[in-house]
Amino acid sequence: MTRPDDTPSTPTTPTPERVPEPHPVLPVTEGSLVLLVGTSAAGKSTFARRHFRPTEVVSSDTCRALVGDDENDQSVTADAFELLHFLVGKRLAAGRLTVVDATNVQADARKQLLAVAREHDARAEAIVLDVPPGVCAERNRTRPDRELPAFVIPRQHRELRASLPGLAKEGFRRVRVLRGAAEVAAAEVVLERRRADLRHLTGPFDLVGDVHGCRSELETLLGRLGYRLVRDAAGRPVDAVPPAGRTAVFVGDLVDRGPDTPGVLRLVMGMVAAGHALCVSGNHELKVARALDGDRVTLSYGLRESMEQLGAEPAEFRAEVREFVRGLADHYLLDGGALVVCHAGLPERYHGRSSGRVRSHALYGGTTGETDDYGLPVRQAWAEDYRGRPLVVYGHTPLPVASFLHNTVCLDTGCVFGGALTALRYPERELVRVEAERRWYEPVRPLLSGAPGGREGRPLDVADVAGPHTVETALHGTVAVRPENAAAALESVGRSSVDPRLLVYLPPSVPPVAAGRRPGFAEHPDEAFAGYRADGVGRVLCAELLPGPRAVVLVARDDAALARRFGPAGPGAVWSRSGRALFGPVEEAELLARLRAAAERSGLFEELGSGWLLLDAALTGLPAPGAGAGPDLAASSAQARRARNEAVVASAGALLPPVLSALERAAARGLDVAGLFDRQRGRAADLRDFAEAHRRAGVPGRPLLAPFRLLAAEGANLATGPEREHLARIDRLVEADRTASADGAARADGTAPADGTAPAPVLYRTAHRWVDTADEESAAAAVAWWEELTAAGGAGIVVRPPVSPTRTAPGEGRPGGLVQPAVRVRGREWLRLIHGPARPDRPDRPGHPDRPSDGAPGLRRSLALREYALGLEALDRLAAGEPLWRVHQAVFAVLALESAPVGPRP
Repeated sequence: MTRPDDTPSTPTTPTPERVPEPHPVLPVTEGSLVLLVGTSAAGKSTFARRHFRPTEVVSSDTCRALVGDDENDQSVTADAFELLHFLVGKRLAAGRLTVVDATNVQADARKQLLAVAREHDARAEAIVLDVPPGVCAERNRTRPDRELPAFVIPRQHRELRASLPGLAKEGFRRVRVLRGAAEVAAAEVVLERRRADLRHLTGPFDLVGDVHGCRSELETLLGRLGYRLVRDAAGRPVDAVPPAGRTAVFVGDLVDRGPDTPGVLRLVMGMVAAGHALCVSGNHELKVARALDGDRVTLSYGLRESMEQLGAEPAEFRAEVREFVRGLADHYLLDGGALVVCHAGLPERYHGRSSGRVRSHALYGGTTGETDDYGLPVRQAWAEDYRGRPLVVYGHTPLPVASFLHNTVCLDTGCVFGGALTALRYPERELVRVEAERRWYEPVRPLLSGAPGGREGRPLDVADVAGPHTVETALHGTVAVRPENAAAALESVGRSSVDPRLLVYLPPSVPPVAAGRRPGFAEHPDEAFAGYRADGVGRVLCAELLPGPRAVVLVARDDAALARRFGPAGPGAVWSRSGRALFGPVEEAELLARLRAAAERSGLFEELGSGWLLLDAALTGLPAPGAGAGPDLAASSAQARRARNEAVVASAGALLPPVLSALERAAARGLDVAGLFDRQRGRAADLRDFAEAHRRAGVPGRPLLAPFRLLAAEGANLATGPEREHLARIDRLVEADRTASADGAARADGTAPADGTAPAPVLYRTAHRWVDTADEESAAAAVAWWEELTAAGGAGIVVRPPVSPTRTAPGEGRPGGLVQPAVRVRGREWLRLIHGPARPDRPDRPGHPDRPSDGAPGLRRSLALREYALGLEALDRLAAGEPLWRVHQAVFAVLALESAPVGPRP
């Protein structure tokens, strides 16, 4: 059998036909069910062995042998065919070509096999071996292993002849009849691709959403994508030449509702004919085809406008349109199967299949059987349940903005309704949008808010974040979440005092720098500089690492601004990396009021055109124990660690002096305790230094908030970009708070202090400096600054690239990829406060490790990258106006990853 080449197949009309001699060619479609139909001894088994692989053939004789040890044992026929149907179903479920070698001359036998094909949405074809009964009888007499009564073959031949006129109507997509032994022997089987199978086309592609007759917007979009329009003598666009190597792919619904359906068709048809584009059918193309065929159709949903516009065109053009829309496939598999294009969406089980059910879903989507308040069918949210590997690109359901959901993306952004025409650049996954020139058609209902990717959304649902699932990120691909980690995240949020609707961001962890090569240093800035230099980052920002917990702040200009986007009204919220409140209600309200005043005074609300701001920050110390209604785990752990250290210092002060005194007296009596005495004096020295470090790291009673990045505002993800821009905005915010404090302008409630005193500032400017990683002098100055900070009781520094995000370029031994957004370098004394009084920089005392255990560094860095990508994905979705449940999928994934056993979180 000849296997398919790189040329797409052409559908064949499903009617019995006479194949001329001497070399009849029989096309057979991949993944289909092929029934060999013929009387006993017609040569079906010989034909199957000659043209198909042994694994592709399911024989009734073989099934009899498997069941009854004898392929001629007619008593096991029922069980043998039950086995045959089972094997056929398994192969079709896997998308394998399946050839049934049985007589298949009876309609009931064929009906059962056709039912199996329909169950698995497989194409069914028949090859009829119409060999004269006399020839079959003669062959049967020469077979010593087979004895058939004389009446069997004539009866089977009569059943075969009676079946021939109606085979095509039974459900076979193609029927080929070979008449006589000579034609059977001369036949050649050629395997052709399924119509949807264009996997050999690898792109890159530009996929275009529903055009609906908006020719002008389509021209603008193609131009923005780099296509060069070709016009005819009348100035009409008849083709668009793509940039080198690219191909346009239209998801259907080119027609109806818009101002120039013929113009859109003329352009797209020209692109397809020139090989510059592919196009799948939409439901509106199907209606236009029926109308052009003269069928009775309801002229609604823009069809009347299309038919009037087409009526003004020449008859030859209408004939070309009819042929074009009639020939459109319902879906395509592209790029090795990694990309599926259809009009209304397609679950993975339908990919590449061919049946009425598949075509219906591809053109119309699944429905629940209900209608909404506008009288339109309620669509099944198939994309919410999709977990397939191929990216499915579709349209049909107009949304305000295109967005990815579970490796699917809907490109219909309602251009004809005044929205936009959207394209997806693949494999870049870049969305390109052109706003509609006007509202060309009044929608029956507003753009669906409850659909995946809508601007607003349905209520939060635990199913969005529970169980095993994946989150698609633009920065780092797909991030998988295990069910046990998802359960831990839900349990954590369930105990949070922050309204889940406000929990729209969680910052990533900051991994420690690579283990230091300097003796006595567990962490050192030189390792951070060397690591970034190896990644091709020549300049980094070093910022003070504050001892308090990380804080995310959502502050609203007014209560209504918060309610418009997030639901609950109020001044905002302050939460930790685990999503819990860091302050009690009173303290939080005071802090937010001061922050709101500073943002107003600095002009950030006005400049960004936003009613709310989202900030990433840290605290200079720990909140008082129990301040928050649901104390944060990290803050609680730090408070517990401080209490533990206080106990260590107290117990050492009470126990070690008597021990040293006793050893001193023993030495005076001449006892040999020198070694023990030296060890205990060393412990005492360590504990004195530990107590001093503990004193210097005392927690202030009133922690200050140190914002270091403005994350988001209405319609904008501000977390990316140069660090200098982040620092400038934060400096304005801190300066506004200090100015207000110096002027005595306002208290937390906005009134002037009765005693005339000025309120203390609540915002803290984090110390920072820039470092050239290739300049030894610059690096040495930064190291000296780090030593000064840590000697004074500071925790250390955070080192990050100058631009977020930063990627390495492949080459020079580097595979390329995402650079760590930040690493922390803690001081030796601070590490002792975490890991105990022992000093790793004293090699004269054995048993002190060079680096305290802080989890597996490789896992921490991998975890940080995934959390960073998820955080930016959440901000992208928030800025794009996607529903909150979509934002929370990324946020909860960060929380789930934090439950992974990759080391404790200091």
